[in-house]
Amino acid sequence: MTTDLNVVSYRPERSDYAWTFGGADPVMRVKPGDVLELWTDDCFTGLVSTIDDLASEKITFPFLNPQTGPFFVEGAEPGDTLALHFVSIEPARDWGVSTTFPLFGALTSTLATVTLQDPLEELVWIYQVDAASRTVRYEARRGDHTVELPLEPMHGTVGVAPANLEARSALVPGAHGGNMDTPEMRAGTTCYLGVNVEGALFSIGDGHYRQGEGETCGVAVEGAMETTLIVDLIKGQQTPWPRLEDDTSIISTGSARPLEDAFRIAHADLVLWLVQDFGLDKLDAYQLVTQISESPVANVCDPNYTFVAKARKQYLPARQVYGSTRERLEEMAAEYRRARGS
Repeated sequence: MTTDLNVVSYRPERSDYAWTFGGADPVMRVKPGDVLELWTDDCFTGLVSTIDDLASEKITFPFLNPQTGPFFVEGAEPGDTLALHFVSIEPARDWGVSTTFPLFGALTSTLATVTLQDPLEELVWIYQVDAASRTVRYEARRGDHTVELPLEPMHGTVGVAPANLEARSALVPGAHGGNMDTPEMRAGTTCYLGVNVEGALFSIGDGHYRQGEGETCGVAVEGAMETTLIVDLIKGQQTPWPRLEDDTSIISTGSARPLEDAFRIAHADLVLWLVQDFGLDKLDAYQLVTQISESPVANVCDPNYTFVAKARKQYLPARQVYGSTRERLEEMAAEYRRARGS
């Protein structure tokens, strides 16, 4: 590869997986500007691969959602913002898996929402992946319906070590990021995360070949991923909740229970973002967000629910956010693609 970019490839062994954000030793040190080519396993570590493989029998709780990382980013300190630009996110297998779980999901009794209903039956669906046609195939377990669905790879978990010496399960989203399960975390997106500890200690995982908004049953089309991302660091600028940016929108996230609190966090952060970076008065920003925001539900099944609040750039003052970080990362991504001949 003829390029001035520093490209680092990393594929973890099973013994290298992290299961928490915070509380895990870094697997390597990286620098701002590094391009990372990473492999991530699916949420079941590849152990659920046929319709007869029940996760409850194959997995020992809480060892779900293995993370690739954490990575120590040189120069990152509390009060900085880490920027992760996703150049590509591609399936590493030709199959994906989804399940129903007893006591898990949005439409069943759970350990936190207790009723006298019997738990749902545990079933497994295997999806065939056609990377060339960009589809995944749904096949009903108890009927003859099949349909090709668009392949839309994303990462369910992206995050840094939390503040205050906390270690959070890779199943839980929060201000540190984590298991947000938003389909917005796709190739071409730049994710901004507030740094809480020296080195940031970021990890990624929980690849989804596609997921509907809300991840209703709690399990998307789970799959291993080959992901390329670029790391950058914005010194001296805080980011209170994970934020995303793509070509058309800026996006705030909020994770909490009840669901309306997640909604409030995401929309309040978007309002304050318009105040701080776009120069709007707070009530002017509140009024504008009220009229333009798009508010997809990311997940309603994790220990915290996640909402996102999107504002299209066409309705905002013409101004770059986080300086020219995304523009610089886009140029680096284009250079990487040219070097690979893609």
